[in-house]
Amino acid sequence: MGIDLILVGKTDTAEISALMAEYSKRINRYAKFTITLLPDIRNSGKLPVQAHKQAEGEMILRQTAPGDYVVLLDERGTEMRSTEFAAWFGGKLTGSMRRICFVIGGPYGFSPEVYERADAKLSLSRMTFSHQLIRAIFTEQLYRAFSILHHTPYHHE
Repeated sequence: MGIDLILVGKTDTAEISALMAEYSKRINRYAKFTITLLPDIRNSGKLPVQAHKQAEGEMILRQTAPGDYVVLLDERGTEMRSTEFAAWFGGKLTGSMRRICFVIGGPYGFSPEVYERADAKLSLSRMTFSHQLIRAIFTEQLYRAFSILHHTPYHHE
């Protein structure tokens, strides 16, 4: 099974990019992991928020295919401890889907069509983080889930 992290907009900070690259390398020891970077919406400052979300949503939906399991990183999603996420994720890895797609949207969230397409929503915290910072946090949590599933010494509990 493939695992894809779909991101809207480029990563602005070299340190965040470096963290993502490090954890991506680690994740790829366990499974095929790719990051799909969608371009920023042009002239987005002139668009109403709904139009902005709609344009981003269309790009996101073009990246998914039938049979993909789509998980939105969303503030209204289910919260889990790292061990709970690892167990949930491990169950998805043994499922029949061909690819699991985690999606981090832009600063305004997702369009109704993306919410409708989603198979699950996860929240990493009740706090709000920038959509840039959450990229590094989630990539680390994905690696942590693999380390828990494979009983490596990374996670301590």
